[in-house]
Amino acid sequence: MARRKSQSRNNKMRYLITKLSPRSPISEQYRTVRTNLQFSSVDKELKTMLVTSAGPSEGKSMTTANLAVVYAQQGKKILLVDADLRKPTVHYTFRMDNLKGLSNILVGEDFLQDVVAQSDTENLDVISCGPIPPNPSELLASKRMEQFIEDASQIYDIIIFDTPPILAVADAQIMANVCDGAILVVRSKQTEVEAAGKAVEALQSANAKILGTILNDRSKKEANYYYYYGKN
Repeated sequence: MARRKSQSRNNKMRYLITKLSPRSPISEQYRTVRTNLQFSSVDKELKTMLVTSAGPSEGKSMTTANLAVVYAQQGKKILLVDADLRKPTVHYTFRMDNLKGLSNILVGEDFLQDVVAQSDTENLDVISCGPIPPNPSELLASKRMEQFIEDASQIYDIIIFDTPPILAVADAQIMANVCDGAILVVRSKQTEVEAAGKAVEALQSANAKILGTILNDRSKKEANYYYYYGKN
């Protein structure tokens, strides 16, 4: 019984609302975020972005997945990459295996075309984490990572990376150096103001272009909404 309850909670967590309820108010908020991101990158084409949070359990991965879906729904060719090489979840969200993924590319075992998977959302491809390596930070900072981004950029309009919480490990800062922009996710009534401030400072120290902050789980009329705060 306990296992069933756990699976039920898991399924609820992995609910891709932008795919299953595209006309819902939350899905509309995601489309608003997408529009704001497009306006924030008028001067420079936004090809690569990362999504991170200050700490764990703040909705980072589901925000990343839903954002990828709304971009794909616009007709753009999107690649979602699980760059959380420590606690990956993208393969759960899209109900795919994790036998091969980004880590295989970064250690030189496979190429992009060997590990990419088509999702059941048109225009959206996914690369899972792959086997969890002992040295995630070193792999993300490697030349192979730069080559992977270069290769993927020739195929996809936008590449979105799900990265670990920025205050926990250096991975998101490393990715900020090679991505065109970064989004910070915070959870209403959970993320402390001080932690959010430190997360912004960590991104700034990595010379990241902070595209904005997404506040999720803000209750309004008994529903969860997503708000986007752009950076000037």
